[in-house]
Amino acid sequence: MDADRDSSSLATNDELLRAQAELWSHVFAYTKSMALRCAVELGIPDAVHRRGGSATVPDLVAELSLTPSRAPYLRRLMRLLAHAGFFDARSEEQDTYYVLTLLSRLLVSAPGAGQGLSPFALAMLHPVIVSPSMSLASWFRGAADGARVPFAAAHGGRELWAVAKDDPGFGAAFNDAMACDGRFVMDLIVRGHGGQDLFRGLASLVDVGGGSGGAAKAIAAAFPHVKCSVLELPHVVASVPPGDGGVEFVAGDMFEHVPKADAVLLKWILHGWGDEECVKILRRCREAVPAGGRVIVMDLVVGSSPGDARATETQLLWDVMMMGVVGSPERDEPEWRKIFNDAGFSGYKILSNLGIRSVIEVYP
Repeated sequence: MDADRDSSSLATNDELLRAQAELWSHVFAYTKSMALRCAVELGIPDAVHRRGGSATVPDLVAELSLTPSRAPYLRRLMRLLAHAGFFDARSEEQDTYYVLTLLSRLLVSAPGAGQGLSPFALAMLHPVIVSPSMSLASWFRGAADGARVPFAAAHGGRELWAVAKDDPGFGAAFNDAMACDGRFVMDLIVRGHGGQDLFRGLASLVDVGGGSGGAAKAIAAAFPHVKCSVLELPHVVASVPPGDGGVEFVAGDMFEHVPKADAVLLKWILHGWGDEECVKILRRCREAVPAGGRVIVMDLVVGSSPGDARATETQLLWDVMMMGVVGSPERDEPEWRKIFNDAGFSGYKILSNLGIRSVIEVYP
């Protein structure tokens, strides 16, 4: 305590004011997330794209059919979004033009215009996902036999998958998020980010928990020789149009059975479960692949980019978000090694880095 008091008393006024500014930045950081959500809900990236990639506030008011009196408020929103890097603000005469950046191009939904990650942003900022974060402290103080995770405490005892099943709107949003993320990642992989090596020698692949099939469709389109299928829960399969994308959809439970294939894909799946559940899933996957086959895990490996502070922070943000929503941890390499060993696999190899995620081949 004395050391803390001495440290504070030795700080200059400028240092204290900078610390206060940093504190406020953290306090109001949620505003940036909500501004992003607002921009996506309004369709601002698409509107700027329709205007040729740049637009003024009056242009956006007209393009989005907003009440003209909202223009001063929209200007303030755009100023924050530009400062955050979503748009490049360029002043020309009396107007400020907001130009798409790489960040906002990721949010454009027009075919061929971008990667279409708006559904992911909307799902991760959906009130169903965000609400548990408002009661973390009360959950920590709760009784040991109370809600298993903050999400359940915020949703009447129901956990994520039950809410997704009971709330069709949220369930569809969540599945769309997983599908668009699958398309994004697979597009990078099939365009040369290790795709040829990853799918070498495969005649068949099953995407376990693959949602509406974004990843499987991308693989099937890029590698026609690979017969792709998706294993999903019955209510998810029922929502997929028949004959969609040349991919077979199989209704089932990954804890009970995984269809046989040369490779099993687990994209963004295992991080949603505790170690015991992961071992069960992986054992079913090991039973599904032949000798010489493999399980392909796409997930976070915490600390995989030690020189990239932003990547590490994003991984840690994911970890705390997952703590609140499903309780399961994001894992470092030793933790992954343990569950692979416990599931009976002979070895694994981390093949490549996909931003904050990694691709891991696991061998039976």
